[in-house]
This record gives sequence, structure tokens and C-alpha cells, in this order.
Amino acid sequence: MRVAIIGAGKMGQWFTKLFREEGFSVVVSSRTRSKAEALRAEFGVDVARSNVEAVDNADWILLCVSLDSLDAVLREIGSHVRPDQVVMDIGSIKEIPVNLLHKHVEHGVTLGTHPVFGPGARSLEGQNFVLTPVGDEEKRFAGEFRGWLEKCGAVVSVLSPRKHDELMSLVLGFPHFVGLVAGDTLMNNPNFVDAKAVGGATYKLLLTLAEAVSSEEPVFYSNLHMSLPEMEKIEGLFLSKVEEWLRMVKSKDCAGFSRKMGQVKKRLRELDPEYERAYRAMYRLLDDS
Repeated sequence: MRVAIIGAGKMGQWFTKLFREEGFSVVVSSRTRSKAEALRAEFGVDVARSNVEAVDNADWILLCVSLDSLDAVLREIGSHVRPDQVVMDIGSIKEIPVNLLHKHVEHGVTLGTHPVFGPGARSLEGQNFVLTPVGDEEKRFAGEFRGWLEKCGAVVSVLSPRKHDELMSLVLGFPHFVGLVAGDTLMNNPNFVDAKAVGGATYKLLLTLAEAVSSEEPVFYSNLHMSLPEMEKIEGLFLSKVEEWLRMVKSKDCAGFSRKMGQVKKRLRELDPEYERAYRAMYRLLDDS
């Protein structure tokens, strides 16, 4: 089995390592030749002179490029893909890439995928991986690819592209939004530096979220926020909830605040069986840090 990996960024590097460890033949193509050559030196992969050359003789073609670059790459390789080849992307958004795959790849099988983890993952073991097949051929291959992923230890979900993007609005977009707003609030408070010295587990949790999301790649996340379908709705709801809680603080409504907090806790327990275990484990981790 031969895999062509187009893009030698962090995730391209990660998948190169994975496929080589799993015994695949790998050919890499990258705009930055030095990155591809580094992968050849480390993993013994082939380096193609162009994306089109990488596609030739590959069974699977994995596109590890940004959303901004995806259309151009597909325009370049689309007409060269044969019916027996599979083209996959790994983007965090799925409706737009899947539409581009269908638009440009006329003869091969396509599949939108989303590895819901970053390049710091040591392996596929325990990692969430989403597949978004559309149509019978894609669903057939998705079943085959799912079997391989699960054999490697991944936890695989199969969703429509639209459902995936709706969920990612909540899973990726909303935590990032909350973290950025929290970080913006913290650093504009004159007590920010002093608070770090006396903060407990709850403050550490907030600060960890703010620091983690602010360290992410700005262009990637700005594109994510502008492309996910539910972001305005979720962020609008968040704003209305902030105003609701703020009104109780301004009016010194202790009873209302306590009642509302109890309602949130009760509802979370009802919706999430792992609620108690998860928050206790998080606090233990933060207390030990």
C-alpha cells in the first residue's frame, strides 16, 4: 500500500510517521522542499518533485494542507486521480473541503476526515477520528478505513459533513472563543500578575484554557470561526447568558444566583454521566501542578 502525503507541516509529518510505522510506502510532496527532505532523512520516504508526481501510483492520497490552500491543490491534482485511488483531507471543517473534493476529483473516491487531535499525540490509541462520507462509494471506503483506524486504536465516528461542522462549532470553536475572551479579560485586569501567585485550581483552569488557545495559530482559528456554521448562534447565546448572570450580580440577587447555579449543576449531571468523575479528576490534576 502506497500513501501520498501532500503537505509536510506538523500534521503531514505526524501522518508520515504513522504510515511508515504501520508498514506503508510513503511519498511526500511539499511547497517547502526542506521539510520533505527532512522526512526522507528521518523516515526513508520518497520525495516527489510535484503534487502531481506524488499522486502517481499512490493508493491513498492524504491532503495535509490548510483550507486556504485546498482548492488550489485539488485543482492541480484532480484530473490526475484515477478511479482506483482515494483522496482524503484532514481539515477541522468538513462541508467546504468535501464540496471541493467532489468538485475537483472526478474519477477517484473521496472522503472527508478529521483527526480530532494535534501533532503532539503519540499514536492513534484513544484518539477521536471523524469520517464524513457522502454517497455509497465513500461509505464503502469509510467502512474499510474505519476498520484500519480502529485496529490502530482510534475511536471513530461517522457523521455527515454538516453534522460534523455543527458539533465542531461547540467542540472546537466555542472553547477557543471562551478562552480568548477570558484571556483578553484577564490581561486587561490590573491584578492579573498578582493573582497568578495566589490562584487556586479554578483560576489555574481558566488561565490554562486562556494560555492554551491564545498559543494556537491565529490564521487557522480565525478561518475556523468564520467557517463553522453554528458559531454566531452559540456565541450569541453565550453573550445572552453572560448578561443574565451579570444582572444577578449587579442586583445582588444571591438567592437567584444560587438557584441558577444549582440548576446548571443538576442539568450537567443529567446530561453527562461522567460529570462527577471528570471535574474531580481535573481538580486533582490542577492541585498537583
